[in-house]
Amino acid sequence: MSVFSGMRISASGLSAERLRLDVISSNIANSRTTRTEDGGAYVRKTAIFSENYDSKLGMLGVKATSIEDDSSEMNLEYDPTHADANEDGYVEYPNVDLLVEMADLISASRAYESNVDTLNAQKNMISKALEIGK
Repeated sequence: MSVFSGMRISASGLSAERLRLDVISSNIANSRTTRTEDGGAYVRKTAIFSENYDSKLGMLGVKATSIEDDSSEMNLEYDPTHADANEDGYVEYPNVDLLVEMADLISASRAYESNVDTLNAQKNMISKALEIGK
């Protein structure tokens, strides 16, 4: 195992949490979008991660495998004056719950901060180890 393996693991975590933050911010930005290029309301997205094991280096990490649509039901609101209302007067809004998104945002930002702290600790340990040889 390399001296830098821990840094690579933390870096993979940073990349994963950055992607997760991007997906969450996209969900928040589109929380009231009723019409997309594909037609219909915006569908909430979630980032899917998996373990990334490198047998040559003998280390673990995380990698993004996909960004998937949330299959939960869309929100219907009665507003017959809205341009996207159906024949019954209901408008289909995204299946985005701002409370859930904010909780996920806090969780992702804390995980990102943890990876930064771990990376800094590893950097300091390597620095101190180099000072021993002086």
